[in-house]
Amino acid sequence: MLRRREFLALAGGTVAAAPLFQGTIARASVAPRVNALAFDAFAIFDLRPVSALVEQLFPGHGAELNNAWRIRQFEYQWLRALAGRYADFWRTTEDALAFAANQLSLDLTPEKRAHLMHAYLELTAWPDVRPALQSLRQAGIRLAFLSNATTEILDAGIRNSELEGIFEQVLSVDRLRTFKPHPRAYQAAIDAFGLPSPHIGYVAFAGWDAAGAKWFGYPTFWVNRLDLPVEELGALPDAIGSDLDDLVHFVGVGS
Repeated sequence: MLRRREFLALAGGTVAAAPLFQGTIARASVAPRVNALAFDAFAIFDLRPVSALVEQLFPGHGAELNNAWRIRQFEYQWLRALAGRYADFWRTTEDALAFAANQLSLDLTPEKRAHLMHAYLELTAWPDVRPALQSLRQAGIRLAFLSNATTEILDAGIRNSELEGIFEQVLSVDRLRTFKPHPRAYQAAIDAFGLPSPHIGYVAFAGWDAAGAKWFGYPTFWVNRLDLPVEELGALPDAIGSDLDDLVHFVGVGS
């Protein structure tokens, strides 16, 4: 469910500026229709099995290793992009895993390393995804991925989740040799859909990605599946929900 108190706090600061999503709690008096939605990969694909595998392979150290791995994963992406030394999501994720294991003095054997990396090719959708996407499609809303992940990871997740044909575009920023939150990454959805930014909603999994999309100019919905605080980056999403059912209600589908 949408967290009413948090949503109202956000809406109180945005309704005057005519937020572009129409929701079930607060509605703008004048709002262009959102014709398309671009999704971060992990708003769709469930990463919990990767975390479970980390604990299985490193009993008692799973949470610590997972946290160190995730932090370094994104740091490596952003550092490489800033330095003009691009490496894709797969490479930066694998390098981050090696660093995190070394940092914690854990024995990352080649077998464990390969097993953990292959888990990214075995991802499946969160349980709420399929019915929500079907509702959005039936309402005529165009759908796309817009992800830092490689096309190989995205295509594997689509196959594993039996979501073939649901997404009009599968956009990996790998082809741009940069990562979100660079503006060029977000521009990819405008180029693919052929729509202006006010008519493309962005659906983020991470708080920093929600902030990046707002900086760029997208109406933004944060699927805060991990119940995290809003990032202190000076940019609030238009709404926050816990799953895609909240997104469906917020864009006015079926309401």
